[in-house]
Amino acid sequence: MFTPTRDEARLFFIEAWAKYRAGKPIEGLQKTAVSLILLHPEYQPLLDDAERYRDRDYLSEGGVANPFLHLSLHLAVAEQLSIDQPAGIRAHFAFAHNSR
Repeated sequence: MFTPTRDEARLFFIEAWAKYRAGKPIEGLQKTAVSLILLHPEYQPLLDDAERYRDRDYLSEGGVANPFLHLSLHLAVAEQLSIDQPAGIRAHFAFAHNSR
């Protein structure tokens, strides 16, 4: 199991976004990351100015959501769905979305 540090996780999103913006090939989990970033245009300027935001602490007391944590949670769910772990999660997710 891959358990990145805070800095590694943040760098993953920053690098995936930079590659996408530069028109460079992205693959694997980076494609998923970019698709999630595209769903969150409010985070794109932050990723474009990585030097300014990469080391920032996002404290709940400040009322500002941690964009890296938010994207990481999306990524974890997407990965769980892609490999159907825990078993049956994909079917449950599809059912929940189809019954709306």
